[in-house]
Amino acid sequence: MSMSPARVLAALNAVRPPDRASPVIGRAVVVGGSVAGLMAARVLSDYAESVVVVDRDDLQVTGGRPGVPQGTQLHALLPGGFLQLERLFPGFREQAVAQGAIEAPPAARRNYLDGRLKVVVPDDADSLAGTRPLLEGLIRQQVLRLPNVKTVTARATGLVCDGAVTTGVRCDAGGVPGVESGDLVVDAMGRSSRLSEWLEQAGWERPALRRMTVNLNYATALFRRRAADPEATVVLALHTPRMSSDVAGAAFFAVEGGRWMAMMAGYGENRPGRTADDFVRRLRDQFPPEFGEVAGNELLGDVQTYHHADSRRRDFHGLKRLPAGLVSVGDAVASFNPVYGQGMTAAALHAACLSAYLRSSPDPGVPARRFFALQKVVVDVAWSMSTSADLALPHVDGPYPRGYRFSSWVSRQIVAATVTDVPTARRFNEVVSLRAHPSSLATPGVVLGALRANRRAR
Repeated sequence: MSMSPARVLAALNAVRPPDRASPVIGRAVVVGGSVAGLMAARVLSDYAESVVVVDRDDLQVTGGRPGVPQGTQLHALLPGGFLQLERLFPGFREQAVAQGAIEAPPAARRNYLDGRLKVVVPDDADSLAGTRPLLEGLIRQQVLRLPNVKTVTARATGLVCDGAVTTGVRCDAGGVPGVESGDLVVDAMGRSSRLSEWLEQAGWERPALRRMTVNLNYATALFRRRAADPEATVVLALHTPRMSSDVAGAAFFAVEGGRWMAMMAGYGENRPGRTADDFVRRLRDQFPPEFGEVAGNELLGDVQTYHHADSRRRDFHGLKRLPAGLVSVGDAVASFNPVYGQGMTAAALHAACLSAYLRSSPDPGVPARRFFALQKVVVDVAWSMSTSADLALPHVDGPYPRGYRFSSWVSRQIVAATVTDVPTARRFNEVVSLRAHPSSLATPGVVLGALRANRRAR
């Protein structure tokens, strides 16, 4: 790859669907109807004659899916991911709002750091607030309307290969075995993807698996929302590890159905919000007044808890031997600490990688190394940001990258400056939402600007 990672990420953020479909492959099989799988199917609809999405859940059914246990939790759609969705699905914003999603322009977003309200970046990109079932359901509706996309309700059980080429996936549909054949197979099976085992069973290498234990516990609750058009629709409050609190952060979003969705998170043995009383008390006592106001509304249903043990990534790009006709996307490749809200945006950028790869009319008999090289840039960015932040947690013990002590000091200065300095906050927001490469923060101008802003603030 001749371009720098920063230029590659910028190019991926600019990827748009072709003006008209231009098939370069016959049939594509996507294993997993996750958000990542659906966006991959959307891209494939432009480059394949037909696309089949295989999932054990019936994707024709609306609402939440059993295969998404975290679907009851609060999900963030970063501005970068929102921009990608609008490109893949023209009119997505209007349709989402019509179904109850809430627009979240910069002026409607509030962000606190250790109790201090951060400046608003007025020219930041818009975002959107809604529950996971609503956002995923709308994506699913858009994809399943495509004339060359269909679904199969079945459990995928293994790869089918012809020599060095992947030719399909073995499936079990209610006890009836079968094969879904394809010229390209896309693994979108999520964190628990079995592709590594399937590769090993077929005589190929397993990708290296990296993990960082974070032991995150989070809880989400719904409250009645009285205001139809609230001033603030997305509010986040983070506590840095240096702040003596057993709660790492909290957030609340305005979502469809006249509701607030509130979330609270803690690490290790800290499990805030296990009961309704505990959830409400902590929102009132440990966060800015807006959180107490939300908690004063009627609680709708039970508090839903979830545990995220670790961040993990599978390094497909490093495989020396890899069959042709096979790629992997979304959490199946890299799954990060959900506190940072990167999941859907990273999946959208994986779809952009797939679009850029297929646009080059690749040889179907050659492994998709160019795709994995593009994807590595996206994974490296999200992984470095989330794990660098996680390394600052008291209960996380490495491994620390070279120069970590200095880089963490610089990061703290930049993060502190985002509270008061608009230029630093603007650059930081672009990086956090995966619209710009982290190297854009590591310039002398940005660091000096952050130091000056922090000196003024003191």
